[in-house]
Amino acid sequence: MPALSRNTPQDKVHAHWSGVFAMTLCVFVLIASEFMPVSLLTPIAIDLHVTEGLAGQGIAISGVLAVLTSLTISTVAGNVNRKYLLLGMTILMAFSGIVVALASSYLVYMVGRALIGIAIGGFWSMSAATAIRLVPQHQVARALAIFNGGNALATVVAAPLGSYLGATIGWRGTFLCLVPVAIVAFIWQCFSLPAMETDKSSRSGGSAFRLFTRPVVAVGLLACGLFFMGQFSLFTYVRPFLETVTQVENITLSLILLTIGVAGFIGTLLISSFLKAGFYPTLVAIPLLMAVIAGTLVLSGHNVWFVAPLLGFWGLIATAAPTGWWTWVARTLPDDAEAGGGLMVAVIQLSIALGSTLGGLTFDHTGWQSTFFLSCGLLIVAAGLTFLTSRKTHHSH
Repeated sequence: MPALSRNTPQDKVHAHWSGVFAMTLCVFVLIASEFMPVSLLTPIAIDLHVTEGLAGQGIAISGVLAVLTSLTISTVAGNVNRKYLLLGMTILMAFSGIVVALASSYLVYMVGRALIGIAIGGFWSMSAATAIRLVPQHQVARALAIFNGGNALATVVAAPLGSYLGATIGWRGTFLCLVPVAIVAFIWQCFSLPAMETDKSSRSGGSAFRLFTRPVVAVGLLACGLFFMGQFSLFTYVRPFLETVTQVENITLSLILLTIGVAGFIGTLLISSFLKAGFYPTLVAIPLLMAVIAGTLVLSGHNVWFVAPLLGFWGLIATAAPTGWWTWVARTLPDDAEAGGGLMVAVIQLSIALGSTLGGLTFDHTGWQSTFFLSCGLLIVAAGLTFLTSRKTHHSH
């Protein structure tokens, strides 16, 4: 009896695209919720009588809980129908928005942020496994690109929309705005997602960590982790770099950040055709190109006419990269996509935290050039390990 995720062709003819788009709306609200505090730190801090640093821990705590949830969800949830699990995560997300918006104290605010972390970890770790079950095999990359499109769009919209709404209706109102959208996503998913029973045979027991015993998985996840570390060791400090090195005005800063976001959104729309044409060459080329950009920025960082298009190109390829890695999970672990997805979320969240911490330390102590060189080095190693992963894949087939 083959595992359910490798459905027989006649099962797979019917593609649930409406379900894919319902989940994409959900992803949009999730990511917007995750990063909303970035643009609202000052008013949150003033209102809750804490420092901006403490208010910013609201992003750290959601990251930590996303990691813990993603590693445990497929074991804890056992054989619960995955449709109900996704719906539960959507309700949790709406509830978290209400808790944060009505937070009377810093502690309540942090509890609300912890809840969104659980929803993020649960939802993302199941995304690859769900895509495999919603559309035919050859369209999985496209479905994952659509999910990531929701992610990219939220990344573009969250900060400017957050600061605009924050100024208009206050930070609490901004968080409340997310609740009706979450409810719409919930209702849409109710109607559009098919029942997704888990079959006992594909749950080979044990934790997600057992996947590390497979060389291709271990090397691939390491490559993926180093990629995200390299990306975020630089990207987290783009704003101070633009303000102090390139010395751009506020309006130019906003335009450049918007360019990065829009380019990223375009990148997620284009990537699935590149992955179809050459899967591993694309995955290797992305970090290499980003390493070149990081190096070039060190040389031309003072010239806005060089910096703006370089960062736009960075956005184009960096934002599209997760689609490639999620497709890799779906391809490499078709029968273990849930456990693999859990590990992937954990690796990505952990790498983002490590990358931005390392980048910050070098930025503060040895200057911005060393941060960019650090990013460049990490990305080159990531490209090498990705190439190694492709070799291991060919050997294991």
